[in-house]
Amino acid sequence: MAVEKTGPLDLSSAAEESVRGRVWRDGKVVAEDFDFERISQYLAEENSLTWVDICDPDHARLQALAGELTLDPNAVEDAIAGSERAKATRYSTHTFITVYAVEVNRDAAPPSPVGSLKIRKVSAFVFPRGLITVRAEPGFDIDEVVRRWDDNSDLLQYGIGALVHGLLDEIVDEHFTAVQVLDDAMEDLEGNLFDERALTGEVQRATYRMRKDLVELRRIVLPMREVVNAVLRHRKDFHAPTELDPWYDDLYDHVLRASEWTESLRDMVTTIFETNLSMQDARLNDVMKKLTAWAAIIAVPTAITGYFGQNVPYPGFGKESGVVLSLGFIFAIALALYVTFRRKGWI
Repeated sequence: MAVEKTGPLDLSSAAEESVRGRVWRDGKVVAEDFDFERISQYLAEENSLTWVDICDPDHARLQALAGELTLDPNAVEDAIAGSERAKATRYSTHTFITVYAVEVNRDAAPPSPVGSLKIRKVSAFVFPRGLITVRAEPGFDIDEVVRRWDDNSDLLQYGIGALVHGLLDEIVDEHFTAVQVLDDAMEDLEGNLFDERALTGEVQRATYRMRKDLVELRRIVLPMREVVNAVLRHRKDFHAPTELDPWYDDLYDHVLRASEWTESLRDMVTTIFETNLSMQDARLNDVMKKLTAWAAIIAVPTAITGYFGQNVPYPGFGKESGVVLSLGFIFAIALALYVTFRRKGWI
């Protein structure tokens, strides 16, 4: 079946807005890059599956679309807002999903102190026969989601659940990649921790950067469990077939693994931070023991020369034997202290 090219996008009221879309029938693409005004028409067709992506949406244009599709005003505001918690909410005509994609800048990943996480918000309006994705910026690779749909085109026969699965699966895979990069950086941080040549300040800054990145990642990864659970519940409202259940079970398993991995890394970086403090205390204690030992040794000649420097008669006073006696005491006591401290490992 030939793909219908229905004309360029009408962006007269939102020149900066980027819109793309697809329509499937029986798992095959029948239309791409259709006019913005035809979105509601395709969503109403019984035997079609529609996807529309809106990047950097114009507020007025999105509000007009919301009125035409009876989108909940709260969901529309959440799609535009900059900081919303990852969630999935069921409304009377649609389900609204907000998730966050994450990318780690490998060149700036810890142990570098420079910020390494790039977080991008992706919202979606899920209808019985269509999916509208809204992105605030073009950083998220929506083309990778399209490739997933193409690679698993046989799933599209099961309806909207296949599109939602492909979107969430790409998001969760990015979470996995981010956790893997931070895990590798954690190993480098552990190596620097026990490297005597590593500067303590650098290890501390890298540990702090790692903890901050993991806190940000945790805020993104943990709510995904609730999102996937909510999608599974709401998918029943669309009378979705059970054939997709194994795919969603696998997706939920990946979400759990990413969450557990993130938690274990937070525990590990806390352990590294505490170990670094303990090692600093141990090094300081070792230095103090060495200083104390040498101070005790140096105190011996000071005490003896002070005694022999008295202006009172004493054995050997004014004689060469007094010099020999004082030097003998100095070397004998200092040597005894040195040997004792050496055996204890203080020197």
